[in-house]
Amino acid sequence: MQINLTPEALLTQLDYPLNDHTLEQMQKTIENTEKFEKFSSRLLSLKDTIAHYFGFIAMSNSYDYLKIKCEETESEENIKVFEEVTKAWAKKYKITLQQVDNKPTYYIIGQQ
Repeated sequence: MQINLTPEALLTQLDYPLNDHTLEQMQKTIENTEKFEKFSSRLLSLKDTIAHYFGFIAMSNSYDYLKIKCEETESEENIKVFEEVTKAWAKKYKITLQQVDNKPTYYIIGQQ
């Protein structure tokens, strides 16, 4: 069964306020992300999993993409596990990620 998340539902799940600005930004993000509707329901399980490693999913302020980011950058072990989990998720669902210059931050470009 395919579950498509609306921009409103996704904003709520990612802990954003619902307002015209966030709705517009999320809509642009969805439109800019290749095959977003094919994997959008998988974002929530990733969100729950990476939260254990101080990770989160957010809208980028720089680009019309979602980003996956680790807040805890002091622990090498935490970053390693966060990156392993993120990359395994991307591989499983054939998601193209773009890493931000040697940081534990990835843009979700789309599905292959």
